[in-house]
Amino acid sequence: MKQLFKCIFILLFTLKISAQTDTEVYLFSKDIDAKIQKDTLAWKYQMGATHYSISEYYQKALKTWDKNGSTAREISKEDSLYFTSFKQKDAKDYIINRSKNEQIIIINEAHHNNMHRVFTTSLLQGLYDNGYRFFGLEALADSLINNRKFPIMDSGFYVAEPQMANLLNEALKIGFVLFEYEAAEGKNGKEREIEEAANIAQLVKKNPNSKFLIHCGFDHVIEGTPNNKNWGRAMAGRLKDETNIDPFTIDQVAYTEKSDIQFTSPYMLMANPEKSVILVNDNGKLFNGGETNDQTDCRIIHPITRYINDRPNWLLLDGQRKTYTIPKSKITEYPVLALAYRKNEYAQNGVPADVIEIVNKETKTNFILDKGIYKIILKDKNYKIIQEFDVKIK
Repeated sequence: MKQLFKCIFILLFTLKISAQTDTEVYLFSKDIDAKIQKDTLAWKYQMGATHYSISEYYQKALKTWDKNGSTAREISKEDSLYFTSFKQKDAKDYIINRSKNEQIIIINEAHHNNMHRVFTTSLLQGLYDNGYRFFGLEALADSLINNRKFPIMDSGFYVAEPQMANLLNEALKIGFVLFEYEAAEGKNGKEREIEEAANIAQLVKKNPNSKFLIHCGFDHVIEGTPNNKNWGRAMAGRLKDETNIDPFTIDQVAYTEKSDIQFTSPYMLMANPEKSVILVNDNGKLFNGGETNDQTDCRIIHPITRYINDRPNWLLLDGQRKTYTIPKSKITEYPVLALAYRKNEYAQNGVPADVIEIVNKETKTNFILDKGIYKIILKDKNYKIIQEFDVKIK
């Protein structure tokens, strides 16, 4: 009988922890892995990679995404020779300089790759200085954000990812007006592209002298022939048709790093840049994948990530952000999940600015944060809060 009660207790305890895990957004890596292993859906690795990215496990997100069916990349000798005719230009500098003569800039992201959001963050001040005032995001679903001045957990599924929330926070701090443009639920692919473009075009037409930055996902940035022929035209191409404004379209996805060098684009390996670059030839033409490629104006080549205490170096935003290591005296047990919230946002359902997992005493990792006052929350393996304290990042 005692053994039976013991088994029942263990079962109920396990179910309770499992249910609690389902309600948590930021998870220990082992719990994300358990979800993936249990999932039977065809797109489980896509969702798994997204969950890893939301909890700031960058390397695990890349590795899991590549299980979707990434294959070795090859290019022809002719493509290689064409590529070598281009010279590297600092991507950030090029985009900001070119923005002076553009009205609409569209840049994409892979939803599992937080680096893309950090790069867009690096562009904001320069674009604002050049007259850009409206910032539209596919991920945004929050009509009150411009009044509240910060995103919350209900601002959109991908907004729960700290680097996306940091992107929105920085834009609001600088002075951008944020707007949502996603199509209504239930639309098929073509209908979605049409409605997204129409929503943006409506705002452009109401503000004909304003400049717009659009941050979208994957192929919505294509203004030429989309990969999905059922779309007819992607959002960027349809926006061009509706407004008669030729947007400057920037693809971050095509040549971004993979989890394994065998899946990485040869172009990226040939360029091997120290900073994010755009390639330009002597005639001013931008490299966008091939002589006849009409999809986007250019493709960024980001450098291979370097890690400092297991954190991606690009999180530092060229020194704008600072590192903070939690004192060991604050940690009474292991493992812990640590979350850093902007202090004025924590009590209002805000999104953390960073999340880290500390496995044991030997774990070398740290927060990477902008200047400000933060509330640090530590959770134990069962997601119970075991410590709270404030810290000022100077």
